[in-house]
Amino acid sequence: MAKAPRSLAGQIVAITGGGRGIGRATAAALIAQGARVAIGDIDVRLAERTAEELGAGTIGLPLDVTDRASFTAFLDEIENRLGPLDILINNAGIMPLGPLVEETDPTTERMIDINLGGVILGTKLALERFQRGGRGHLVQIASAAGKMGFPGGATYCATKHGVVGLTEAIRAELRGTNIGLSLVMPVVVRTELGSGLQEARGFKSVQPEDVASAIVEALQTGRFEVYVPRSVKGLVRFGAVMPRRMVESIGRMLKGDQVLAHPDHAARAEYEARMARTVAAGAEPGAEPEPQEEAA
Repeated sequence: MAKAPRSLAGQIVAITGGGRGIGRATAAALIAQGARVAIGDIDVRLAERTAEELGAGTIGLPLDVTDRASFTAFLDEIENRLGPLDILINNAGIMPLGPLVEETDPTTERMIDINLGGVILGTKLALERFQRGGRGHLVQIASAAGKMGFPGGATYCATKHGVVGLTEAIRAELRGTNIGLSLVMPVVVRTELGSGLQEARGFKSVQPEDVASAIVEALQTGRFEVYVPRSVKGLVRFGAVMPRRMVESIGRMLKGDQVLAHPDHAARAEYEARMARTVAAGAEPGAEPEPQEEAA
């Protein structure tokens, strides 16, 4: 007999990079389930505006996922205003694209700091709280790029492989506890971060609401591996057992090698300008930061 879905009503949820994209859509989906949501964003005005638009007592707070003091203050404020944390969704991330040899060192460092360092930090801080309370659920937003490599996004893929490896290890560490863990791996998501990207044959891009629905289902069922769409799971498993040359040949046939390598820069112009400011802010302490969001 199938296990009844877990109710999310009254659950206290924190979402990083929640001002837009996947984070915002997930907040809306969880609010619809009766959860109480707090979104964090490095752009506090965006976080507050999004929270106000979502309603239902949602709160928007400042958050720099690369800074321990900021992340700790974010979680403390949530618990002060809403109650003990039940769920953390590590969603914040950035995706500047281009050949690795042309990528500047500050760009590389910023991606690693936010996409991987921020997830590691958030994981540590959430698990400390979950272990004290004896329960909780951690959701890591990785990417299909965390299981494969795509030209044009080498560092991005490296950070997402890191999130996958981190989460696999944490799963083993948490075995036998009441702390849940979900690893979410979408294909290209139609957010600003995913703008201007080509689609692989047979794998259409998804909407942030699709990812949000998958996250809600994972929280209700306790599912660990979450592919969006689910058909990606078959491709990943197929690739794990087939000869490399065959896998690479199929990837080229499906034009998977073109997804990140040849973006439409005109369509990505606004996002790329924002990423340039984000990188500059990371390299120059005190500079005005930019929002941290996520998509695959």
